[in-house]
Amino acid sequence: MSLSTKIYKGFQTAIPSEIRKKLNLEVDDIIEWFLDENGKVNIEFRKKSNFEDIIGIGKTPYKTDAVKMKKKVAKGERP
Repeated sequence: MSLSTKIYKGFQTAIPSEIRKKLNLEVDDIIEWFLDENGKVNIEFRKKSNFEDIIGIGKTPYKTDAVKMKKKVAKGERP
């Protein structure tokens, strides 16, 4: 599939609706641009992470206290 769009003032452009629908793109999704050694541009779309997406990523085997940890960091101590 080959589609084209125009670059507008401020270097803005639109993602064609066929691509938005096929990839289920929404407002606030992220576009990552990659330029390879041959000068070819590749793009990837990814969803913006929200709080629910990152809950549990940094679990520890013990209980933590965010307020105490912040105070230690402010004093220059290791949490």
